[in-house]
Amino acid sequence: MSSQKVLVAGSGRSGIAAAKLLLEMGGEVILYDGNENLDPEKLKEKFDEDAKLTVVLGELARTDLVGVEMCVISPGIPLDAPFVSVLDEAKIPIWGEIQLAYQVTKGKLVAITGTNGKTTTTALTGEIMKTHFEEVFVVGNIGTPYTEKALETTDQSVTVAEVSSFQLETIMNFRPNVSAILNITPDHLNRHGTMENYIEIKERIAVNQTEEDCIVLNYEDPVLREFGQGEELKPKVIFFSSRQPLKEGLYLDGDLIVYAHDGAKETVVDVHDLQILGRHNYENVMAAVAIAVRMGVPMDCIRRAVKGFQAVEHRIEFVLERSGVKYYNDSKGTNPDAAIQAIRAMPGPTILIAGGYDKNSEYDEWIEAFDGKVKHMVLIGQTRDKIAECAKRHGFKEIMYAEDMSEAVRVCAAYADMGDNVLLSPACASWGMFENYEQRGEIFKECVRNL
Repeated sequence: MSSQKVLVAGSGRSGIAAAKLLLEMGGEVILYDGNENLDPEKLKEKFDEDAKLTVVLGELARTDLVGVEMCVISPGIPLDAPFVSVLDEAKIPIWGEIQLAYQVTKGKLVAITGTNGKTTTTALTGEIMKTHFEEVFVVGNIGTPYTEKALETTDQSVTVAEVSSFQLETIMNFRPNVSAILNITPDHLNRHGTMENYIEIKERIAVNQTEEDCIVLNYEDPVLREFGQGEELKPKVIFFSSRQPLKEGLYLDGDLIVYAHDGAKETVVDVHDLQILGRHNYENVMAAVAIAVRMGVPMDCIRRAVKGFQAVEHRIEFVLERSGVKYYNDSKGTNPDAAIQAIRAMPGPTILIAGGYDKNSEYDEWIEAFDGKVKHMVLIGQTRDKIAECAKRHGFKEIMYAEDMSEAVRVCAAYADMGDNVLLSPACASWGMFENYEQRGEIFKECVRNL
């Protein structure tokens, strides 16, 4: 890669980080983005003046690919995008951003995926690792692109990476020492087409692992249980369960998280000593503990980190209490399954803000999970009619519309009684109304503070 000419597709944060990594390694970069309205000079300002960088916007032509030996594609770009066929015709190999980072990373690697809980589990795993290892990098979907830190790693480093299905589509020899799949529920079907395809892509996290490696899986997810018990899977499997005791692995016994191994049972923590809410978060804790045990972190270090860990921003994040009403920001609840977990975690009657961009999700199970706890629902965004129709089919009629977040928050405040909770948990992506789920969450918090 050191003197190659590489096309980097996508000029968002991960694309810029990938381009900088390639330039630092002595390569030459063509930064490509299909949005012809971007300002090429502004993009160039993100790099050194003498960087070997060309910017191409709009349609990609064969002539733009002269001398190009490889393409690094940002995870947000689908593999059926029109320019990809131009690359295929020119027989140019396509790498993902995490594949590029992996090629230069040193030290040990932990990789975490799953439909929900990735960010919380990755953040917690990172905190546990920091109690025992001197050099820890927490990267990936969690906010810092993997390519941004790859060259800083050493043989002593531990890298904890949150990886999405989009990133796993394009791996080649990517091989974590410990991997984890937390759960698999329908999501991103607008991109992956079928559930079978989505499952297969998630399971790719283990495709290069060997008997020396380990994978952590959710025993209560039927797809993952079957995957973990399959003969073709090479790494050692550690299961976790929030529903039943396990002979080997981590499980919830009443209020205690227990680690069963070598015929013994070891209590890890009482869930009342945790600072995060809900059964799904107990599962995230179990997954992080399993990873840490496999990485050789002593149990006293694990306990200390787990008890001190606070909720990740935008994931069932407590904002404030006003007039006896508690406000929670779950902007990261971008699909129905994540939003179900947030409702279950609410300590009492709830007024819900939901709706956004349509990822071809079905909302029936989510509406059923309201289970008398949701008093009113305030809908925003593209999916509001689709959600309202689904809710009415299930007999839920306490529905209001709002044009923006500010109006939604004001409506909730007007309808909330003392002891109620107001929850932003959209069950949809943020695109269309907001740049990303982080911006959506920040705007919600601002609106709540301005009440």
